[in-house]
Amino acid sequence: MRRELSFQTLIFATVLLAHLAYADSWRLTVGAQSPDQGVQALAFLPNEVWIHAGDSITWRFPAPDHSLTFLTPGQARPALQVGCPGATPDGSTFDGSTCVNSGLMEDPSLTYTVTFPTSGNYRMVCLVHSNMTGTVHVLERSEPLPHGQKFYDAQARAQQRDLLTDLDGELAKNSTAHGHSEGTNSHNHQIVTGTGEIVSTPGGVQSVSAMRFLQPSITIHAGETVEWNSLDVSGHAITFGEEPPNLTPSTPPSANVFTDPDGTRHAIISSTADNVHSGLIIQAPQERTGQAQAPPGATRFRVTFPAAGTYRFKCPLHDQVGMTGEVLVLP
Repeated sequence: MRRELSFQTLIFATVLLAHLAYADSWRLTVGAQSPDQGVQALAFLPNEVWIHAGDSITWRFPAPDHSLTFLTPGQARPALQVGCPGATPDGSTFDGSTCVNSGLMEDPSLTYTVTFPTSGNYRMVCLVHSNMTGTVHVLERSEPLPHGQKFYDAQARAQQRDLLTDLDGELAKNSTAHGHSEGTNSHNHQIVTGTGEIVSTPGGVQSVSAMRFLQPSITIHAGETVEWNSLDVSGHAITFGEEPPNLTPSTPPSANVFTDPDGTRHAIISSTADNVHSGLIIQAPQERTGQAQAPPGATRFRVTFPAAGTYRFKCPLHDQVGMTGEVLVLP
């Protein structure tokens, strides 16, 4: 009996070692950014790959604030703070039965590796950015792979270039078209709060965002109103003074924010020491058959300034990449 068990163990170990000997390790990228960090590619690069069962993929994160997450089929998308729950260790295995989640990756020196032991088609998502998805096709070892690492390296570079340069013309156009408009009030001054686009590929969805207030400094007179308009596919917030802790899509505006008849959030700031927070400014979730109708998203925020002074504001989500500004109020 012992000899038989030892022989079976030897066969299993031999098969396992042979399987590991043929396993490949692939290298992919999550996110990219322009040199000044103002334009962010919210994308898996590339966002579709074919590998063999038993292979692993290592993702690096050169741009901040993304997650690499594989949910189980039918699993409700959790908030980043909830995770699977939480994050799963680097080197986790995913076969569709248990969620795998890197957690928030903020350090560009970090990587995250996932091994795929069984064949299947697996969807990857970022829990920070909803318009950021991809697909990993895991084939049996008997099936040929359509591409190698060099192809994916070249595809990643091409997708990164296309995403980061796509907004050059749009930035100038949006700044000119929306930078200063009479709007619905003769004293309204408008600030474009980011701008972006969504791109679809066969593997998933990619997006690109300009993480900037396109008029970072604006001058008005006391008693006038400034309106922040979001043109972005990602969410932003406008904060004067203290930041809200742990900002999420469900974080409400500060208590001194009210709602205008047209649904726009509005605050009155009388002192440079006031703390005001808009809440998340973003379009409503995409409409899908079988889901409840979503109300219109909060895409505008207004502030009236009765007193002269210099009022500095920022997006608490993206101020670390330079999304800040100021309102100079003259008497």
